[in-house]
Amino acid sequence: MGNVIINEVGGGKDMRTNENELGLKKIMDMTRLISVLLIMLHFYHCCYTFFQGRGWTHPVAETILNNIQHTGLFNNFHKSKVIALGFLLLSLLGVKARPGEQFNYTMSFVYLFTGLLLYFISGLVFFINTSVQTITLLYILLTTLGFIFIMTGGTLLFRIIKKKLSGDVFNTINETFPQEERLLPNKYSINLPTTYRLKNKIRKGWINIINGFRGGILLMGLPGSGKTLIAKEILKQQIEKGYAMFIHDFKYPDLTNVAYNHYLKNKKKYKVEPEFYIINFEDIQHRCNPLLPASLKSITDAASASRAILLGLNQEWLGKQGDFWVESSINFTTALIWYLRLYQDGKYCTLPHVIELAQTPLEKLFTILAAEPSLEVLIMPFVRALESDAGKQLIGQVSGAAISLGTLATEKLYYVLSGDDFTMEINDPEKPKIVCIANNPQVSNIYSAVISLYLNTLQKLLKEQDEQPCGILLEEFANISWYNADKFLSVCRSYLVNVTLVIQDASQLIMHYGEKQAKVILSMVGNIISGQVTGESAKNLSERFGKIMQDRQSLTINSADTSISKSRQLDYAIPQSTISSLSAGEVVGVVADNPDQKISQKMFHGQVKFDFDSLTKEEDQQKSLPKNQVDLHLILNEFMRIKLEVKALLAEGVENCINKVD
Repeated sequence: MGNVIINEVGGGKDMRTNENELGLKKIMDMTRLISVLLIMLHFYHCCYTFFQGRGWTHPVAETILNNIQHTGLFNNFHKSKVIALGFLLLSLLGVKARPGEQFNYTMSFVYLFTGLLLYFISGLVFFINTSVQTITLLYILLTTLGFIFIMTGGTLLFRIIKKKLSGDVFNTINETFPQEERLLPNKYSINLPTTYRLKNKIRKGWINIINGFRGGILLMGLPGSGKTLIAKEILKQQIEKGYAMFIHDFKYPDLTNVAYNHYLKNKKKYKVEPEFYIINFEDIQHRCNPLLPASLKSITDAASASRAILLGLNQEWLGKQGDFWVESSINFTTALIWYLRLYQDGKYCTLPHVIELAQTPLEKLFTILAAEPSLEVLIMPFVRALESDAGKQLIGQVSGAAISLGTLATEKLYYVLSGDDFTMEINDPEKPKIVCIANNPQVSNIYSAVISLYLNTLQKLLKEQDEQPCGILLEEFANISWYNADKFLSVCRSYLVNVTLVIQDASQLIMHYGEKQAKVILSMVGNIISGQVTGESAKNLSERFGKIMQDRQSLTINSADTSISKSRQLDYAIPQSTISSLSAGEVVGVVADNPDQKISQKMFHGQVKFDFDSLTKEEDQQKSLPKNQVDLHLILNEFMRIKLEVKALLAEGVENCINKVD
C-alpha cells in the first residue's frame, strides 16, 4: 500500500511538471505571436498606401489602427519594430537545448548580425525612386528576412547558453556540500585554512582537528599530493601549542629542520622547557638505549620487545604470527633479552649485547640460559632439540633470529643503541622532550626495525596524565612494523597522545601489516586527511564519507518535443573518481569533535591554503641543525667493548654453572 501511495505522489509530481512546462510553452508561443502581430501592424501602417491602392483595407481595421496610433506606438518609425523585437527575444527564453544538435557561437552571431542589419536598414528602400508596389514588397521581404534571421540566431544562442549552464559533465556542482567555515581553536587543536566550492561559488573554510587524541590523524596521499606540507603544518602547530614530540623523519632532515627551528621559536612557551634530541644512525647526534631496563618490568615486556625487533626486520612475519618457526625465533630472542635484564640488574641490557649474545655457540649459550629459572619454559624446547641431536631443527628455530639480528651488527648502530643520553619518557610533564629519529630510504628495512623497538619502548614509558600533550608523527608509517599500533590507538586518549600516521596509500599498509591489522588501524583513526589516492583506498574513503542529496536531470527527445525530468536522490558526496583525480594540495576527509565543541560539518573537500612565499622565506631563514661529531675511534672502541663484555658475561655464566654442579 505504501508503495502505491509513493507512486501516486511521484506521478502527481510528474503531472505537475508536465503541466508547468506546457503552460510555459503556451506563454512563449503567445509572446512570439504578439511579436508577429506587432510587425504586421507596422507593415500595415508604413505601407498603408500600397494596401489602400489594392483595396486591402477595411473600416474596422482602420478604426483599430487609429486607436493604436493614439497610444504612440507609431510615433517613431522604428518604435514598433523595436517593441516587436523585444517580444521576440522574450519568446526565446523558453527554448531548450537539443543534445546532438550542431551549433556554435559563430553561426548564431552571423545569423543575428545579418538579421539585425536587414531588420533595421530595410527602411532605406523608401528612399528608392521606384513604384510603391516595389518599395512595399522589398521592405516587407527584407524586414521579414531580418526577423527570421534574428529569431534563428537568437534561438541558437539561447540554446548554447542553456547547454553551457547545464553542462556539468562531471557532476561537480552537484557534489558540492556545505563545509565548516568557522575557525574552532582550542589548546590542543590543529586548524588548516581551506577554500572550497559550494555550487558555483568559491568559499573559505577550515579543517578543525579539535580532538586529535580520538584515534589520531591519518594523513594519506600519493607522492606529490601535498601531504608533506600538511604534515609540516601539523608539526608546527603542535610545537607551538607545547606538545612533546616523537618524529619519524623518513627523508631526514626534512621534518627535523622544521621541528628544530620551531622548537627554538617556541620553547619558552612550554610550562617546562623541553630538550631536543636527534637519533641518527649515520650522522650520530645522540644515543638512546631502546631496551632500557626500566621499560622491561616482566618477561612479557621482553617478549614484546623481541616481537618488535624481529617483525621489524622481517615484515613478512606479520602475517605469519603463530607459525612454529616465527614463534621459535621470537622466544629465543625473548630469552636473550630477559637474561640480560636479570644479569646484574640490567647492566648489559642493550640491543647490541643481545645481537652479540645471539651469535654465541649454542651449547655454551643454552647452558647459561637454562641455569636461569625464569627462562626454563622458554629454553627447554631448544635444550631438548640439542640433547636429541636434532641439529637441523634447532638451527632452524634459532637461525631466523640470529641471522636477522646480525643485520644490525654495525659499529654506528652499536654506539647509538648502547648509550643513555636520554630515555623515551617524552611526555613527562617535568621533563618533556622532542625526539627526531632519522631514517634512510635506502636501508629503511634495517633502521625501521630499530625505530619499531623505540616505539615499543615509548609506548611503555608514556605517562597517563592530562598535563603534557604529546604528538607522535610517523612519516611513511607503512615502513615501520609497529605491530600493536591498533591497540595503542584505542588508548592514546588516556595518555593525551595525538598519533599522526602518514602513508601513501592504504594498499601499502595492507601489504606490510596484513589485511586484518591494516583494516583495524584504518578503522580506528578518528581524523582523516587524504590527498589523491586510487583503487580500493579511494573506494573505501568514498563509502566512509557517505551520501548527500543531489539533483538529477534527464532529457527525453522525440520528433515532437524535448522533455526534461528533474529529481533528487542520494549519491556519494565525494565519489571514488573524484578522490582519484585530486590536484596537489586538494584534500578530502573527516574530523572528530568534542562533546563540548561540536562540529556540524565534519566532512570536507577543498584546497588547503599555503602561503608559499612565507614558506620559502621561512626555509631560507632556518638555522642549521646542531652538530655532534663523534670520533671514529670512540665508536670502534664501543663496538669492541660490547663484544668483550659479552664474552666475559658468557665466561662468568659458564663458570657459575660449573660451580653449581660441583
